Amino acid sequence: MPDNNDRQNPSSLSRRQFLKGVGVVGAGSGLAAEMLGPEAEAAPAPLQKPPAGETLKPGMMPITLTVNGQASTMQVEPRTTLLNALRNHAEPPITGPKLVCDEGACGCCTVLVDGKTMYACMLLAVDVVGRKITTIEGVAKDGKLSPVQQAFVEKDAMMCGFCTPGFVMSVEAALHANPSATLDQIKSACAGNTCRCGTYPHIFEAAMSAASKMRGGA
Repeated sequence: MPDNNDRQNPSSLSRRQFLKGVGVVGAGSGLAAEMLGPEAEAAPAPLQKPPAGETLKPGMMPITLTVNGQASTMQVEPRTTLLNALRNHAEPPITGPKLVCDEGACGCCTVLVDGKTMYACMLLAVDVVGRKITTIEGVAKDGKLSPVQQAFVEKDAMMCGFCTPGFVMSVEAALHANPSATLDQIKSACAGNTCRCGTYPHIFEAAMSAASKMRGGA
């Protein structure tokens, strides 16, 4: 029964009524959780490998990518590209690969997947789960530039900078596969990269300089 104060002020809420209401809500919540079962409380596990032959449903889903030797868990849609996942869904964001053409025509988003150069804008993030992804952020070790990065600085192989990460990754892959690569082989390895500023002579000079250093030359 409501007390006198409650009757005089219908909008007021007595301590007894408040506690009674809290008890009812708490009991209802516990009952709902029990009815739904433990799976209703557990968050979905991040996708470790794309399920073979299974169609992924629309909507956000957790995945874990191995980027520069570190596990990065994020929420993405099945249609999310690797470039989008790295730049907009990873925490912290991985912005070295650049979004420029978004159609696999310029090479500014070039990354290494299991050591091979690939366009991040042309890959689905869910398709590279479980594979080793390396971006420009993972090239320097312990704060020291790689021979390729150092050569790009020394030979002034940069202008606006948008194409630079992609060229570095392409040259890195080429020289790690063959430190004795010729100029023509370097040019072939960089054929998928475009420099709109026209710094190609400096880029190839830097690549050959890095090749010499990696072979132990002066």
